[in-house]
Amino acid sequence: MRFKKRAPAAAPGVRNVTALKRGESAVLDHIDLPEEEARRLMELGFLPGHTITPAHSAPGGDPRVFQVDGSEIALRWETAVRLILR
Repeated sequence: MRFKKRAPAAAPGVRNVTALKRGESAVLDHIDLPEEEARRLMELGFLPGHTITPAHSAPGGDPRVFQVDGSEIALRWETAVRLILR
């Protein structure tokens, strides 16, 4: 049996989008990913200062859909945990 390695949790006191409950919203502060990956997310609408609202998720909880800039985008936990909120 194989298990996926999870990204390390954020530092204490730092909130990321995985902490949001369905219907709750928050403002994105920054993306803690390598430049290429962060740029791709920004092209999809995940820009600092924009509001992110979690929507539905897959039965196991991963991936999870987030609403941002009028679009719905599914992100895996390993990526979502790197989107830091204000």
